Order: sequence, then C-alpha cells, then structure tokens
Amino acid sequence: MTTDWRSPHPFLLSPTEMGRADRLTIEGGIAGIELMEQAGRAVVRAAVELVSAGAQILILCGPGNNGGDGFIAARCLAAMGYGIDVLLISSADRLKGDARLAFERMGLPAERIAEGQEGQKRLPMLLDSVDLIIDGLFGAGLDRPLEGEIKQIVDAVNDSGKPVLAIDLPSGVNGASGQKLGSAVRAQRTVTFFCEKPGHLLFPGRELCGAVVVAQIGIRPDVFGDIRPQTFENAPALWRHAWPMASQQGHKYTKGHAVVFSGSVSSTGAARLGAAAALRAGAGLVTLASPPDAMMVNACHLTAVMLKKLAGEKAVQDLLSDERYSSVLIGPGFGIGAGTRSSVEAILRASRATVLDADALTSFSETPEHLFSLVKLCDAPVVLTPHEGEFARIFPQVEGDKLARARLAARLSGATLILKGADTVIASPDGRAAINHNAPPWLATAGSGDVLAGITTGLLAQGVSGFEAACQAVWLHGEAGNIVGPGLIAEDLAPALKEVLRALVDKFGEG
Repeated sequence: MTTDWRSPHPFLLSPTEMGRADRLTIEGGIAGIELMEQAGRAVVRAAVELVSAGAQILILCGPGNNGGDGFIAARCLAAMGYGIDVLLISSADRLKGDARLAFERMGLPAERIAEGQEGQKRLPMLLDSVDLIIDGLFGAGLDRPLEGEIKQIVDAVNDSGKPVLAIDLPSGVNGASGQKLGSAVRAQRTVTFFCEKPGHLLFPGRELCGAVVVAQIGIRPDVFGDIRPQTFENAPALWRHAWPMASQQGHKYTKGHAVVFSGSVSSTGAARLGAAAALRAGAGLVTLASPPDAMMVNACHLTAVMLKKLAGEKAVQDLLSDERYSSVLIGPGFGIGAGTRSSVEAILRASRATVLDADALTSFSETPEHLFSLVKLCDAPVVLTPHEGEFARIFPQVEGDKLARARLAARLSGATLILKGADTVIASPDGRAAINHNAPPWLATAGSGDVLAGITTGLLAQGVSGFEAACQAVWLHGEAGNIVGPGLIAEDLAPALKEVLRALVDKFGEG
C-alpha cells in the first residue's frame, strides 16, 4: 500500500502563484537572496544523496533565479570537496538581481557554453567526465519552446545517460501544465520549493521529473490566505473534512441507498462491478435495476446487492419517486442510444446525486448541450467520468492542457468532472481542481472505470458533495490498485477497498 500522508496541505501553485508567494514573503521582511540561499542548500542536500563524496558535478545555469540556485549549490558543493564545473547559457553580464548576487558570492570560475562547432565539442566532453548534472537552466515559468542552442544542450544532457538533478522543474517542462515545450530534460530527481506545481503531477512532466523532493526555504505558509489556490493534489489532506465517518448510532438506512442501472443480458458485468464498489465504498444499500431479460444472469451473481426488475423511462420515474434512493449510477454496459438518453433525462429530473459514465455520456455525443442543460436543472450533485475518448465526444470544442480542459468542461456542463487517465484530474464547476498521483499503471484494464464510478456513487449515497466524493473515489481507486498490484483485474478492486478504508479510518481517528 502506498498511503502517503506527507502533505501538510493539499495546495499546488502555478508558476504565477509561486512568484506571488515569493513576493509576499520578501515584502514580509525576508530578503530574496536568503530564500535563494535556502533553495541552493536544498539542492546540495539532494545532490549528495545521488553521488559519492568527491564526485564531479556539472551545474548548468540559466540567467534567472534557477541559475542563482545553481550558483549557491556550486559554492556549497565545492566547499564540501566536490569537483564543480559551472556552465552558463548566457553572459554573466546579463545576470540581474538575486541571481547576480548569488553569482558574485559563488567565487568559482564559470564558463559560457560556446556556440558553434567549438561548443558542440566542448559540452559532450564535459558531460562524459561528470558523475552528476544539475539542471538550473529554466524553472517552472518557462512558456516557450526550447529551440536552437538550448535545445541542443538539453538533447546532449539526455543523450549522455548521466543522472540529472533538476532545480524546480526539468528545463523544458511547463510548470502550469506539465507539457513538454519542444524538448525537455529527463531528471532522476527534482527539487522544488515550498510546494509542488501542477507540472510536477501532470504527464509528461511527472515522468520527466523523476522523484520530487519538496524543500521548505522560508516562504511563509500564511501566503496561502492571500493567494487562495484553487488547484490541489488529490490526497487525504484535501478532503478528510468531508469523509463520511461511521456513526455509532448509524444503520444501513442512514448510509444511503444507491441505484445502479444494468444493461441487457449480454452486458451486465459492468453494472455489477459498479454496484459492488458502491456497496464496499459505504452505501448502506445498493439496488441493481435490471431489464427483464437480464434478471436471471444478475440474480446468479448477486448476494448483498439487491435486484429490481425495471424497463422503460416510466419505470425509472416510478422507481425514483421513492425518496429513499439517494444516488444513481447509469452508463456502464447500459447501451448507447435514445433509450439511454431518456433514462438519463428521467434520472436528472428526479434530482438525485448522479454519476454518468460510459454509455450515458456517449449517448449525448450529438447533443451535449442538452445534457448540460439537464445537469444544470438537477438539484443534486452530478459527476461525469469520461476518459479522453469520451471527453472528446461530449466536449469537442474544449482544447488546451488537461487541467485547463477539465476546468472548462466542468464549468460548461455544470457537473463535477473526473477526466480519467494516469494523471486523473477532478474539476468542479466552481473552479476547484485536483490532480491525482497515486494510480498504478495496472489500473488500465477493462472494468476499472466501472469500479471507480461505483465508488463515487457509494460516497454520494452517504451525502458527500460532488467534488469531494469524486476526489475521494479517485484516490481510493488508486490505493486499491496499489494493494492488488500487477495482474490486477477489475473484480479485485472492490475487495481491496477494505484494506484502504481501514487504513484511512484508522488514520483519521488519530487526528
């Protein structure tokens, strides 16, 4: 199990927000060069864990604050007996502010990477002779593609095969989106400061960063109150306040009653996966609403999940006229077409907390605006759970990086959005967004998404709000996948939730 309680707060800061945090701290009386000194020393601590004493280290420094951090690291490492080469990508005369002061404090020779054939020969020779490369070229705020000489330097670093320690973010990775800008350094480890940025968690940035170390360098935590971040790491620190802790006086009826809609006789498994997950996630009761032709096959597979025969939109309306049904899942294996659209319309008009997955989304690919209008009229939380293909079908005009797309789609639809993938993003119509980081690669298997939809439905049944239920479900799903490990199939996930939930409840009880 990979339970990670390391985050004292759940915030992720964009490069712009991080710049504001720096400014607020400096305005509060801490000099910028002192923050830089602390950052440089954090780089040193990471470097000495990667190489042995006396190793040869090459530090590549850009003209900004990342280069300044590199100058301080060079000074400290040289004083510790490491062999140091410092290369600049521009003239030292161009250095300004704290970076200039850090350069002057360094007291070591620094060589500018020469252009042309001489530079092309010199850099590979240096790279061949070092044990570690420290990348201090560009930080999280880079917003233009690396080209020309800089791209050649980055490509040479990657081709060298030497371990790389990146300062803040690997050069070429956008801190706000995680996107690679032309070319980007592949790091073994990255040291960032105060808190992570979205680019540390979003692919391909996450993979290019290697292991990420977050160093505290003196930035005041109270800057969060001024900045009011709206982007978060999806971890228990984000949603523990909304966790549906069991009550000693509770019973199954106080924990909600979830309804999961089954498809026809040839496609019933997906709905059963969702129903089992909803029950395991804590719903007091779960009913599988089954078409007549699928009653026998569903009955043969169900025990704790109840079964109810249902056919047609009128039957959906009649079922949900019972106020005791608190949440609904429709989509897994349900079928695509007019019948599905009618059922979704009836569910949303009944104003139950609803998860729309798979076929329920694809059925509206030609009329997504109609779906969004229904969602906005629903008085209960609605969660959409598209993978990238489904997203493209119902949000064809939404473009940009993953975080931006998820935010815009949530606002357009009026629903909480779970944009699935290795770096799942959960977005709320109010602008909040969380990036998940604990999902193992073996979750990429048939039925895994049906289980996620079911977990979300089970949490909604217990009264958890849309954004928090979606975040909790995505995290629980990832942890269950980590427990099962390689060889995972979807049927393994609901049973694995028991161990995850036990650890979570035990930890929350301590706090």
